[in-house]
Amino acid sequence: MRMPIPPDDGGQQWPTDKLTALRLGQRLVTEVPSSHPGRRAFIDITPVTAPVDTRARQQGWKRTDLARTFRLQHWDYAADRILGFDYDIGAVLVKDATAADEPELTTTLEAWRLDPGQFLYPWQTDDPK
Repeated sequence: MRMPIPPDDGGQQWPTDKLTALRLGQRLVTEVPSSHPGRRAFIDITPVTAPVDTRARQQGWKRTDLARTFRLQHWDYAADRILGFDYDIGAVLVKDATAADEPELTTTLEAWRLDPGQFLYPWQTDDPK
C-alpha cells in the first residue's frame, strides 16, 4: 500500500483518509475567505474520472487510482444563495487549475497557500455543488 504524500519542505502531509478519498475519485472541499462581505468562497479538488471509474460505480464499487489527475476550482458565491437552487447566479470562478498527479497537486496547493489538512468531505461543508 502506498503511503501518504510526504511533505517536500516541512509542510504537512495529506491525512490518510483524505488521500484515499481522492484516489477513489471523491471530491474534497475547503472554505476560504471570500472577495467581499456577503459572499462565501470554496475551493474544491475534483479527481478526474475515466470510463473505468463509471463501470466500477455501476458495479457497486470504487476504483482506486494512484495516478489520477485533479482539477482545482476556486468559486466565490453570493452568501444568500448558497443554500438555494440558484446558488450559481452571481457565482464567480476565481481560479482554476489542473494537476497531472499527486505531487503536482501538492505543488498547486502550496502555490495557492492551502494545506491538505484544510480539506473536508463536501457534506461537511456548505459548498453548494
